[in-house]
Amino acid sequence: AQVSNISKQMIPKVEADHKRKLSDKFFCVYLDATYIPLRRETFEREAAYIAIGIKPNGHKEVIDYCIAPSENIEVWAELLQNMKSRGLKQVELFLSDGVVGMKTALMQTYPKAHFQRC
Repeated sequence: AQVSNISKQMIPKVEADHKRKLSDKFFCVYLDATYIPLRRETFEREAAYIAIGIKPNGHKEVIDYCIAPSENIEVWAELLQNMKSRGLKQVELFLSDGVVGMKTALMQTYPKAHFQRC
């Protein structure tokens, strides 16, 4: 019951975080996903996506995050488009693993940004 009550209090804060205005420029943005066990109807491992940015002054910030059943480029493309619509206009460098289609998705959303696979 305690966890349920805390979760109910956090939902509006999480929703507000996903809608907040972003800085217009980040020097570097790390994009990665990892699988974590979640309890829904069953215990399944789902992909937790996260975008972490470094501003020109060196400050790090969680830009956005989401959870999906698996890691795929469609979810990444949606996340990138959401970041752009919330105000992130310029990124110098994106770092990501070898997700198929990432370079294309980045070129469509941030054509001037550089991409490095880590």
